[in-house]
Amino acid sequence: MLSSTLTRTSVNRTILSRVMHMSTIITQATASTPSHRAALLAAEAANSSLELPSPPRTTIGGSSMIPVFTDLRSFREWRTQAFRDGKSVGFVPTMGALHEGHMSLVNRSLQENDLTVLSIFVNPAQFAPHEDLSSYPRTLDADLATLARTSFTHPSTPQMIRTPSAVFLPSVRDMYPSGIIQDVENQKGTFVEVKGYGHQMEGMSRPTFFRGVATVVTKLFNSVQPSNAYFGQKDIQQALIMRRMVRDLLLAHPTPQNLHIVPTHRSPTDGLALSSRNAYLSPIERSFAPTLFNALTEAQRAWENGSTRSKCLRRANEIVGNAIVESEKKGVSMRSDYIEMNDPETFEVVDERMTVDEGKPVVLSGAVWVGKTRLIDNFLLGDCNGLLV
Repeated sequence: MLSSTLTRTSVNRTILSRVMHMSTIITQATASTPSHRAALLAAEAANSSLELPSPPRTTIGGSSMIPVFTDLRSFREWRTQAFRDGKSVGFVPTMGALHEGHMSLVNRSLQENDLTVLSIFVNPAQFAPHEDLSSYPRTLDADLATLARTSFTHPSTPQMIRTPSAVFLPSVRDMYPSGIIQDVENQKGTFVEVKGYGHQMEGMSRPTFFRGVATVVTKLFNSVQPSNAYFGQKDIQQALIMRRMVRDLLLAHPTPQNLHIVPTHRSPTDGLALSSRNAYLSPIERSFAPTLFNALTEAQRAWENGSTRSKCLRRANEIVGNAIVESEKKGVSMRSDYIEMNDPETFEVVDERMTVDEGKPVVLSGAVWVGKTRLIDNFLLGDCNGLLV
């Protein structure tokens, strides 16, 4: 960044140099459509006393504009200026294919921070070789349009309208300088693993998943340096492991207290947890997608009525089993992966003798396959107020 002691001539010369540099950072992704080829560079100051160039701005829908950073260096320049301006920065990490669940995280960030950054990065390290990396939904144009329509106006200050401040769209090369392959045994480079907490629940079916998530989130936190970060409850184990990782690695941006878990956003008609992978479902498969939600609802009801863990799970599995029978009649392949009740601190299975009367926090979670789509969901039972902060 420029020093305030520079002369006006040297400032202008530096601005010109940086604008020319910024013009090189539009990636193929942002140049693939007419709207993105219309991307322009602005040289006005953004929250700064100097006339520094703002990041590349991608025109959305002919009017709204949002900065899209496609390389790490230019993003860090922007982040450094936010530090100097004393701005708080909220961060929502995503893999794109945005839906209302993601936008609930963005809206929470807009309410609580001066600036809001959303990243879009489909992380190869969290996909096993047999999983859906190549087919994972990639909808950049639609994602940017959704963000451009998003704003928050505080009731007490209606003249102040907050909108997403930037999209961080890093390349695989930036995120994995040593390269990345999906076969963990042959990977090279530096990875982050939170030992003892990734083999239960989701880890039973996806044993390398949390290693990949911890690695990429560490890199994103190091890049964004957020004041606050926002994760969805739908991926509760992931969010809690990330909070533990932040604590164990003594990270300051964010602190464990500033890693927020936001309640799951659901379909208003049948309770299905919103997920980017829901797009895989055919219409007939979609009709069976709420099965897990229904099963967890019945297990929760049994728990609140004083049933033990085994009785709660038996009831949930009955619901799934009945749905599997019905799905077969309609030519839909469906199977249960797991349904379990775990301690949110250790992720170990709760004691069979535990009851609702103890009031202890419990994560009731599960996963089912509907066709080729794996759906997950969870409910928080007991005193879980400390989890969703």
